[in-house]
Amino acid sequence: MSVQTEGTDTAGEPAVRKARTAGPPSGEDRGSRPSRRAAAAPYLLLLPALLATLVLLGWPLVKNGMLSFQNLNPRQLIQHLTEWNGTDNYKEVLTGSDFWHVVERSVAFTAINVVLIMLLGTLIGLLLARLGKRMRLLLLIGLVLAWAMPIIAATTVYQWLFAQRFGVVNWVLDKLGWHSMADYNWFGTQTSTFFVIILLIVWQSIPFVAINLYAATTTIPRELYEAASLDGAGAWKSFTSVTFPFLRPFLYSTTFLEVIWVFKAFAQVFAINEGGPDHLTETLPIYAFVQGVGNQHFGVGAAISFLTVLVLLVMTSYYLRMVLKQEEDEL
Repeated sequence: MSVQTEGTDTAGEPAVRKARTAGPPSGEDRGSRPSRRAAAAPYLLLLPALLATLVLLGWPLVKNGMLSFQNLNPRQLIQHLTEWNGTDNYKEVLTGSDFWHVVERSVAFTAINVVLIMLLGTLIGLLLARLGKRMRLLLLIGLVLAWAMPIIAATTVYQWLFAQRFGVVNWVLDKLGWHSMADYNWFGTQTSTFFVIILLIVWQSIPFVAINLYAATTTIPRELYEAASLDGAGAWKSFTSVTFPFLRPFLYSTTFLEVIWVFKAFAQVFAINEGGPDHLTETLPIYAFVQGVGNQHFGVGAAISFLTVLVLLVMTSYYLRMVLKQEEDEL
């Protein structure tokens, strides 16, 4: 009788279905909602930063791009005129020899600075890992003070140090026997001016590399060094087999940041000698400022600044491609 009821009585089916639908959700349904929320959480956290980037960087870049296609001089500014001239500004810049000389100078300037910064910063960071607590604290304080000094203040100090008549550097060199340097003009030639600028930028950038590299060395397990020493590895072998593999990602990312920071350096170069003498120390940011604001041809200045961004993107994309290729080869 009970079997017949199960097979023929259909009145209970809706109740069974209703009971199933009204019951608690299955484990799959319960697990899907948190997983979706967890997947969307990173994008929600990145949303404020993306919005700030679009407002503070994206919109000015768009306005600058629009300005680069305009003939904007003081007359247009006063009369509130908008004169579109197509790609004339870009043609004027790209067909001139000055722009390509500045590009070559900027790339060489960036390469020299980044190599010196990474080399000296890495050595000082490794030295911090070897020093005792007191000496490490003293060196860290010095690095932080150098890093915290405002750019214009540091540039003013270097101008005083390398001043022609009352500079400390000339006085010291004269006392050491180089009497011809007693009245030397460090800002009179391209080479000596770039020497002072490179020294200033390297001095300001080393603390960032050194402190972060020292922080990276503290994450290396000490057991690896003990195992390397048991295998008979010396100091150099321990560095190449243990330290350097751990520091490689940091070195890649730091080099990438330093390329961007040095390439767009403006305050140091301009404050030292305003791109002189005879415009021989102008880099792309200085060249864009001089042509745009200095010569009051704002459309040409906008075109140069936009081309500067493109050159920087080409440099960084080439570097990232090289890094990714090395990582693939290691895998």
